[in-house]
Amino acid sequence: MPTDSRIARENAPTVAEKAHVKHQSKRDLRTTLLNARVALAATERRAHDAAIGLTVAAWLAAHPAQVLGVYWPIRGEPDLHGLYARLEASGVRLALPVMVGADAPLTFAAWSPGDAIQIDRWGIATPINTLVVQPQALLIPCVGYDTRRFRLGYGAGYYDRTLTSVPRPQAIGIAYSGSRADFEVESHDRAMDVVITEEGPV
Repeated sequence: MPTDSRIARENAPTVAEKAHVKHQSKRDLRTTLLNARVALAATERRAHDAAIGLTVAAWLAAHPAQVLGVYWPIRGEPDLHGLYARLEASGVRLALPVMVGADAPLTFAAWSPGDAIQIDRWGIATPINTLVVQPQALLIPCVGYDTRRFRLGYGAGYYDRTLTSVPRPQAIGIAYSGSRADFEVESHDRAMDVVITEEGPV
């Protein structure tokens, strides 16, 4: 993995590349953005994650949630475990998503940092605890996002289906700023209430 932040910046999409990616298929765009995300240098990634965590904490202070759906990072997603510990210490209950079926919305199981987890058949870390809770807000990792706060995910539609539930949880997209891109929005896509990057809220 590169350690020079200059290399990381060169691997991340430039403004010119961002203008071009709107002509890519969503599948190709995912590959472009995932490769750029994984290429971030470790020092730059840690700094970005810390900045995102501070902004998320400030956002939640202004938009409180008693139960917050969080995520276990995969494929270079921002790692917010430090934030999770601080939120739990402040009294926020946390939950991790659980996939119950290929065409079903996500459910959420209560989880605390340090609790045992297991890897499900989709390769996602889920709590061994199966206490289902209802989050008022979700931290949703984004492969990409646009200026209208629509999210490009991995393509399975789990979060889009989850955001059709009533009452709808507050949707907080989490991404690195280099993941901003133009892409076609489809009828099933659901916009985030906010997207938070290391540069602040969008």
